[in-house]
Amino acid sequence: MSKRVSAKYKLDRRMGENLWGRPKSPVNKRDYGPGQHGQAGKRKKISDFGLHLRAKQKLKGYYGSITEKQFRRIYNEAVRRKGDTSENLIGLLESRLDALVYRMKFVPTVFAARQFVNHGHVMVNGRKVNIPSYRCKPGDVVEIREKSRQINLVLDAVDSPERDLPDYINVDHDKMKGEFTRVPKLADVPYAVAMEPNLVVEYYSR
Repeated sequence: MSKRVSAKYKLDRRMGENLWGRPKSPVNKRDYGPGQHGQAGKRKKISDFGLHLRAKQKLKGYYGSITEKQFRRIYNEAVRRKGDTSENLIGLLESRLDALVYRMKFVPTVFAARQFVNHGHVMVNGRKVNIPSYRCKPGDVVEIREKSRQINLVLDAVDSPERDLPDYINVDHDKMKGEFTRVPKLADVPYAVAMEPNLVVEYYSR
């Protein structure tokens, strides 16, 4: 098992939730934290600060290998924009290229999406983009490069019944391309567990 996969499963257990809704998540069998104090920790009462921190860790962790510095930068951009900061935060996270590759079911996990983009398998509007954090705009077309369309990882993800496609993207799996039609709101995003971006905003605003 790679360190990345191991870290993913450890995050599931630390949060006590199956963040990505995957059938292999260890939370399905052990809904307490990892380590010798995991079961004891389950009974502790969490402070307000702890709740805010947990919400931040959960949302940040969901999108894979986003660093704290990157996540804070996204939050700052959400604050600068007009409208509700928590909704802006979700919209910015879902506009990332790696997130869209995952949503379009071209790969099985958000971790795989980051690596897939990094390795140059993805094009946006006909041009190769290998930056996972690339921010897509409504109307952008995300496409798997011709030579990458028969990779087993892609074929398995496309055939998987594990996830549904959200309505803010249009995808043609026969052509291995999809369009980002609009920036979603929190209620539009098919998270496997409840996300609380309002608590993330409170965490950074304290």
